[in-house]
Amino acid sequence: MTRIVQTLADIADDYDAFFVDLWGCVHNGVTAFPAAVAALQEVRKKGKKVVLVTNSPRPRAQVEIQLDGFGVARDSWDIIATSGDSARAAMYNGTVGEKVFHIGEAHDDPFFHPLEIQENPVTITRVPLDEAEGIVCTGPFDPMAEPSVLRPELLLAKTKGLKLLCANPDIVVDRGELREWCAGAVAELYAEMGGESLYFGKPHPPIYDLARKRLSQLGTDPAEARILAIGDGIHTDVRGGMGEGIDTLFITGGLALEETKTTDQPEPEALEAYIEAQQMTPTYSIGFLR
Repeated sequence: MTRIVQTLADIADDYDAFFVDLWGCVHNGVTAFPAAVAALQEVRKKGKKVVLVTNSPRPRAQVEIQLDGFGVARDSWDIIATSGDSARAAMYNGTVGEKVFHIGEAHDDPFFHPLEIQENPVTITRVPLDEAEGIVCTGPFDPMAEPSVLRPELLLAKTKGLKLLCANPDIVVDRGELREWCAGAVAELYAEMGGESLYFGKPHPPIYDLARKRLSQLGTDPAEARILAIGDGIHTDVRGGMGEGIDTLFITGGLALEETKTTDQPEPEALEAYIEAQQMTPTYSIGFLR
């Protein structure tokens, strides 16, 4: 059974570092959640480390700019690990070849900027699908359209035996009041069609390896028992944390707001029914990060 807590401060002393999700936890894709920012500022005042671990397909420098625009204070976090950076490292290692077909929007172009820290990177060229050696998906061409509109392209890719590199395993995300499809939905559809999808964000190990490297850059290397993963995705944040052997704090007022009947806090019976149906039990749960 998950334990419902009132604030992050109630449990913060048990941890030295926090792997914190962004979308639905610290901001809603439009603006920051002031209470969440304040909670992170408080744990940092106590010497705790905050690593923002996000399934954004963007490089971390781009995420920093985005967070500034949303009003997320710089003193509420220490460092960022993005699914995009983890996936970019794999791409520049040649995981899906050198000639790639890009599924995504124009604003995802920074994903293809060179990685200066990469040793001996391959040269990546974006090409039409019929010339591609692999696919890089940073998101659908149209995040409001059903992923099934991509079936013709994905069928051709499967026929060619192409691997799909998924830069963001999230299925959906809420931007303000609108729900958008993410790269994870495309990768899931491709796998269902018989194609091979490769994942580098939560809940998969590569992004947690990157998060730990980021912690090392801060001069700290806490044991798994002293790290808490925080987020609103039961299949990303909670599953990923459980897979890494670290405790989890489930933000029920994000993607699962309706299912958990969250107002200020989740309804206990609804929450238990939800996590039982998902077959995953977070260590702690809270309506909103505060």
